Amino acid sequence: MDIEALWDKARKETEIRRMRMSELPTFEAARVPYIFLGPSTVNDGDTVVRRGHVLLERPTLILPSVSPQFEGFEFDRDWQLSEHSVATFLLLRGVQFPSMKYKHQVSSLDVYEAGPDRAAAHYLEQLNRTEDVHTGLVIGPEDAWQFSVLFLIGALVVRSAEGDLRRILEQWRRRQRGEQN
Repeated sequence: MDIEALWDKARKETEIRRMRMSELPTFEAARVPYIFLGPSTVNDGDTVVRRGHVLLERPTLILPSVSPQFEGFEFDRDWQLSEHSVATFLLLRGVQFPSMKYKHQVSSLDVYEAGPDRAAAHYLEQLNRTEDVHTGLVIGPEDAWQFSVLFLIGALVVRSAEGDLRRILEQWRRRQRGEQN
């Protein structure tokens, strides 16, 4: 399947069941843990469970405003694309991520012996029982898990944008007052 077909599949089938409760920090790195659930392409009726996290951090180099860096998403392995090509692909579809480093790390890959809805109920109950307010839960196609995880991260970035703008303006005002005193 080509990247365009995978994009369309992920766009249509991805469902964010639970987002991180708090906004992303404005001036610091953020670790966003997630659980991805996707129907198994090997065992019909089972669910692939991918646990991991995405570290969002400011790059050490100053980048143009439309130059995100994606690391660890396996675009090169799964789709033979560079991470820069994926950023361009997203930009051409009107999807723009802030110029940050998005570093993906998988902590486990398992199979849940039931469909995605039952798996989602199981993991939601587990997250609630442990009072985990940081882990997101997303369901999507296993062969396009990268896009599903990026949808979760994008939704968090958009949700945090208003608070980020307010905090940036407050910091700027404090600096202006400090310079005038």
